[in-house]
Amino acid sequence: MSVGPTDKQKRLSGLPSVDEVLKGAFGKAWLSAYPRRIVLQAVRETLSAMRKTILQGEPADTDLAAIIQIIDNTVRELSLFSLRPLINATGIVIHTNLGRAILSEKALSNVVRVSAGYSNLEYDLDSGKRGHRHVHANRLLKEITGAEEAFIVNNNAAAVLLCLGTLAKGKEVIVSRSELVEIGGAFRVPDVMAASGAVMREIGTTNKTHLKDYVDAINDNTALILKVHQSNYKIIGFTDDVKIGELTALGKKKRIPVMYDLGSGCLIDLKPYGIHSEPSVQEIVKAGIDILSFSGDKLLGGPQGGVIAGKKKYLERIRKNPLARAVRIDKLTLAAFEAVLMEYMDTDNAVREVPTLQMLLQSPEEIRAKAERIAAAVREKTGSKDIEPVKDISKAGGGSLPEAEFPTYAVAVRPSTISVNELELRLRKWSTPIIARIKGNTLMLDARTIRSQDMDTVEEALVAALSDGRSL
Repeated sequence: MSVGPTDKQKRLSGLPSVDEVLKGAFGKAWLSAYPRRIVLQAVRETLSAMRKTILQGEPADTDLAAIIQIIDNTVRELSLFSLRPLINATGIVIHTNLGRAILSEKALSNVVRVSAGYSNLEYDLDSGKRGHRHVHANRLLKEITGAEEAFIVNNNAAAVLLCLGTLAKGKEVIVSRSELVEIGGAFRVPDVMAASGAVMREIGTTNKTHLKDYVDAINDNTALILKVHQSNYKIIGFTDDVKIGELTALGKKKRIPVMYDLGSGCLIDLKPYGIHSEPSVQEIVKAGIDILSFSGDKLLGGPQGGVIAGKKKYLERIRKNPLARAVRIDKLTLAAFEAVLMEYMDTDNAVREVPTLQMLLQSPEEIRAKAERIAAAVREKTGSKDIEPVKDISKAGGGSLPEAEFPTYAVAVRPSTISVNELELRLRKWSTPIIARIKGNTLMLDARTIRSQDMDTVEEALVAALSDGRSL
């Protein structure tokens, strides 16, 4: 039913002014707890929306209590940070969309400790003069990887760009066709190469590249041989590629540096855990590589960054490139990196303390216990029988270990009163969002990536979503 002209005017005049709201008890409470600009925005938006609704002749609850409730909800919503913590129940450990690697407690503690005051970021405490930020993680990187020299930039793509731009600008870089990969966001190796100013010399075929292909491609304009690890895909069947030891031997013979874009950056040997497809950084260094780059926030389990390691004579040139300043890392990233690298001084300790490794390598029995606890708690509180722990498969994610499948257990929920899509939405809209995945008519919450400290929240959210039918 539409509202008449007289009723419209009466209802409009009944709306409080912005000033009246701000001077009221709720207004004073909001102003003491939230930024003034946010409170003003919420009040103005709410009153403006109500005026528009009334003028359009549509019914609107102009009761002061209803208005206050709308404003309160709006203030809270506007006060939320856009970047928020959430619970990853997908089972994908290095989930690019969800922030990739989780930092260890020691890394977080070091970030807080260093950022809470001043630090010797670029100050040499021994000489009392200006220093270099690259030195802070340098010792640990060299000790762990076995490389002559190493430093960190803001991500692995930047590392590759910097290396190519320094060593091969205007010259040819030999690379196998099977290694011209594309990573997330349509970011391609040929594009990075073009941006660096290097000239790509593509060799081989999609499935096979031989040492002779590299030999035949070398000429007076060859500056670099580049190998790119197929970290986010695999070619299987009738295939062949050139091992890194053969390439480094060729490079040494022809006096051409060899670079390996390793991507994932694994600092431990995964073979004892049944994973044979991922070479460790140490293996590549021992093979005689000249330059090596890898990510910090993938298998390494640290903050976003790109590590450049290798022979000192090449890294000194790369570090002096003016672009190195544009892609350098800040003190927070350095603090986190140094703490995570310290964990790797003891491999067993790294497996226990680095969350990425801990989640990837935890036993199915541990995961099953978490899934059973969540399922049992929710069944007891809701009376639903359509919740049970089931066997499933987790993936590493983040463009790492594409062939590896990790046996896991998930909490399988088959809602009977709402659709599985509605259940997924309610969990995603929970105060601490919970990201799960849908498989058929079942919502799957993989316990591998649900941390122990988050289990109570998952149980509470599931019970609320399944019990009262309210939109969360």
